[in-house]
Amino acid sequence: MKVGMAAAETADERSERLPVAAGVLRGPDGTVLVTRRLPGRHLGGQWEFPGGKLESGESARAALERELREEIGVEVREARPLIRFPCDYPDRRVRLHVFEVTGWRGRAHGREGQAIDWVRPGELRLRRFVKGAVPILAAIDLPPYYLVTPEPADDFEERLCGRLEAGIRLVQLRAKKMAPDALRGLARRAARMAERSGARLFLNGDPQAARAAGAHGVHLTSRALALLAERPSWPGFGLAASCHDAGELARARALGVDFAVLSPVRATPGHPGSRPIGWEKFSRLVEAVDFPVFALGGLGPADRTEAWAAGAQGIAAIRGLWTGNGGPLRL
Repeated sequence: MKVGMAAAETADERSERLPVAAGVLRGPDGTVLVTRRLPGRHLGGQWEFPGGKLESGESARAALERELREEIGVEVREARPLIRFPCDYPDRRVRLHVFEVTGWRGRAHGREGQAIDWVRPGELRLRRFVKGAVPILAAIDLPPYYLVTPEPADDFEERLCGRLEAGIRLVQLRAKKMAPDALRGLARRAARMAERSGARLFLNGDPQAARAAGAHGVHLTSRALALLAERPSWPGFGLAASCHDAGELARARALGVDFAVLSPVRATPGHPGSRPIGWEKFSRLVEAVDFPVFALGGLGPADRTEAWAAGAQGIAAIRGLWTGNGGPLRL
């Protein structure tokens, strides 16, 4: 069973896909609700997230509300887009519109006789899920903000500590001017700081150097993305990449990245010659891939809702996330 597509689809191909809505419910304790397909049905016995296909003329949000009411007996009160992606099964081609449901009324239960369970996020991958759930698991595993650090200065570690205390849980250490030995030492200290906050640190650079420095993963530039022959196979080591067009997103998918950054959405002072792609093109590009994509370029926390609506995992930023007022981020 093949999940996902290349990084470009025609308008006709997009319209031919069967639209499906699904919901990720998070309990007060952080657990996530999953349901098990009934034996004897397509993919019977495998776990999934509740949802179903859109009816004629129905929006994805309306379908989510109807399906969750019919399947698990809850009334959706608050939800936001999490990820949307194409998925190919042997007998159908679908596009999943997945929402994170943060508010609902009623007690979830299997109204069709299906088993349900509340699972800690770190234990979700121990279950046997339908393959179409793989991108959803990746999105659940990521926060809404990806901090890209500026070139380190004297107060760098103090500032990084402050951003972690504010709620940042995913960091890209980007230091192009540091000597390798100095960068390795900084990355080790930064990775330990991140771990104490329950965060992860990706080093912008070479996979071997990132692993040697104790980083949780490597972030590839678009140039490094084009040159890497295969994904590093070290257990638990993450892979991310910077992309700017459909071809680079396709390359990222071929390598099996955990997530990518697509830019520039807006003009930025640091790259005055780059032409912004805007939200409309961003949306068209990311809806053709089956992994989470952060939006980058002239953005900050205030752009989060617009980014979600365009299909982004969230916001990646340097200035927009590094220069906070010290208060907690709205997660």
